[in-house]
Amino acid sequence: MTKSIRKKNRFTRFFSRLLFVIVIILGWYYTQTLKGTLITICFYLLLVLFLKIWWKTRGFMKLRKARIKEIDKMTGEEFEQFLGLLFKKRGFKVSFTKSSSDYGADLILQDRKNTIAVQAKRYSGSVGVKAVQEVIGALKMYDATEAWVVTNSYFTKQAQKLAESNDVYLIDRDELIEIILNSK
Repeated sequence: MTKSIRKKNRFTRFFSRLLFVIVIILGWYYTQTLKGTLITICFYLLLVLFLKIWWKTRGFMKLRKARIKEIDKMTGEEFEQFLGLLFKKRGFKVSFTKSSSDYGADLILQDRKNTIAVQAKRYSGSVGVKAVQEVIGALKMYDATEAWVVTNSYFTKQAQKLAESNDVYLIDRDELIEIILNSK
């Protein structure tokens, strides 16, 4: 851990402890009873818990509400997270692969019958053959029964031809919009 992170963590711990002591003092000052002080402490802890949960989930809420224009501004990892939430909403069990050495799949979807390797491509241009080749390689690696490539863009003719001959399901911009609208 770097010095600046350790310093920040130390400051955060100190500040949270100081705030806790202030809450105890204020609880005692205004109630003059042990019971009132304990109730004040409980309210404080509930507030802290609520704020921590809100802070962690606010990013996910933003991803859930995303429209296609917001998707176009996402990073590749944010797009993968968004797709994970979208497919979870549609009933799939979703797991994410490591960002490095993912063997051609970014997400693994599972339902009762199938395991699906998904390659996510958030592009501003057309998605080419390479994305289809990558997900074909992921089929055996993840024991997948299906392979999908999902993009916020469109596919080249060569990518469509390769996907068709290898039974790879392509989800382009139009179909992604349809899936998003049907999931709301």
